[in-house]
Amino acid sequence: MEVKIINRSHHPLPQYETSQSAGMDLRANLDAPVTLQPMERRLVPTGLFIALSKGYEAQVRPRSGLAIKHGITVLNAPGTIDADYRGEVCVILVNLSQSPFTINDGERIAQMVVARHEQAQWQPVDELDATERGAGGFGHTGL
Repeated sequence: MEVKIINRSHHPLPQYETSQSAGMDLRANLDAPVTLQPMERRLVPTGLFIALSKGYEAQVRPRSGLAIKHGITVLNAPGTIDADYRGEVCVILVNLSQSPFTINDGERIAQMVVARHEQAQWQPVDELDATERGAGGFGHTGL
């Protein structure tokens, strides 16, 4: 699928790193390095603006390497970019580690997955269909 994009950063467009990648890496677009202190969150710009087709969203997700090595993650994971949003794609990062972490211009900070979605229409009813699981949740199947 084609997606219209404006790139106001000085970095290349996001791309799939392998032939079967689901996500494309997003890069920080910064005038100067930004240091995230432990438990600090920050909105990090990418310099990208996109126009998705109706019925699609872009999900902004953490990068596993940043998460495991440095405790850096996307705070509202996955962040949703709706098809009618035309502002800059930004990433809410949080430092969950005990050490400061510096984000440099051009650093890969998150990944973006474009996905189809549906909009639900509620159908009010008095009861729901019975299932084997029923209301079981939150560990109901054991270890």
